[in-house]
Amino acid sequence: MEQNPNQPLNIEITEEIAEGSYANLAIITHSNAEFVIDFVNVMPGTPKSKVKSRVILTPMHAKRFMKALVENVERYEEANGAIGDMLPVEIPMNFGGPTASVNILPIQALFCITIITFCTYNEVIN
Repeated sequence: MEQNPNQPLNIEITEEIAEGSYANLAIITHSNAEFVIDFVNVMPGTPKSKVKSRVILTPMHAKRFMKALVENVERYEEANGAIGDMLPVEIPMNFGGPTASVNILPIQALFCITIITFCTYNEVIN
């Protein structure tokens, strides 16, 4: 089905989705066919965290999403000043097997599994 580029896109959103959900950790995995982004809310002092939202994108849409996010961060920084970068932190991860430790990688590093945290080191260890 082809859309008319001059016709406005009609998007609906439920109240539940409009509320959003907070995430301070993103786990990004990919295959040759798709990118999967899991958004997690990690609370200090709790032994277990749950994925709050999962987004699955084609590689083309993942690249478009990345470009749109970069563009919006640049606009934000022009209006509000630079966003401080965080130092990489180490967060212990347990995916049902032996406990492992995963370094948080910068967003520019796209590996098979990339984990991005949105909280500071002090929030993780306290």
